Amino acid sequence: MTYIISAAVIALWIWLLQVLRKAGLRFWRYLLGSCGVFLLFMILLKPWLVLPLARLVAAIAGIFGKVSGFYQAYYRYGVIFIESAKGAITVNIDLECSGFIEIAAFVSLLSFYAVYNIPERIYVGVIGFLYTLLTNSLRIAVICTMIHFLGTDYYYVAHTIVGRIIFYVLQVILYFFVFTKAHVLKMKTGDFAYTKKEEIGEKSGGEAP
Repeated sequence: MTYIISAAVIALWIWLLQVLRKAGLRFWRYLLGSCGVFLLFMILLKPWLVLPLARLVAAIAGIFGKVSGFYQAYYRYGVIFIESAKGAITVNIDLECSGFIEIAAFVSLLSFYAVYNIPERIYVGVIGFLYTLLTNSLRIAVICTMIHFLGTDYYYVAHTIVGRIIFYVLQVILYFFVFTKAHVLKMKTGDFAYTKKEEIGEKSGGEAP
């Protein structure tokens, strides 16, 4: 019964998207489409992707831990063990730390972003996924390194404050290049490529506008 209801809701969602497209209501189609994709991620893909992402993050962050000796990553379990002068702690890479929610949000916003055509969305989506994976791994590495040097008492500061600031600043940079800058350049040049004004001027044989 649950599958029937889910299928009916998805069918209704697709139908509404078609209605909004024919009506030319781009903003509402983008809003409905993005929210729908995000819900599909959270309902259908979360049970399958969180653990693999947690393992990937632990493995990538564990490279620095192995080289520096500051902590040990057990990537098969999505767990990182950190020793410090003031004790030891085990960090579990769960839903929040895996980066799944941020990846789902990015892909959802990109899926209906009309600035890109479908091949461009796939290309940018893959790049954004890898970027988010790497920046999240960097966040975990910073958290673990802080705990190693400062002790387990600084777990909250490292995880909730420093780690999040680093990660979300890097995410803002991603969103700027993918959404804001691409939109501005698309309006100016009609081209997906990030072309500098000087290059445009040289190609046209005159000064850039």
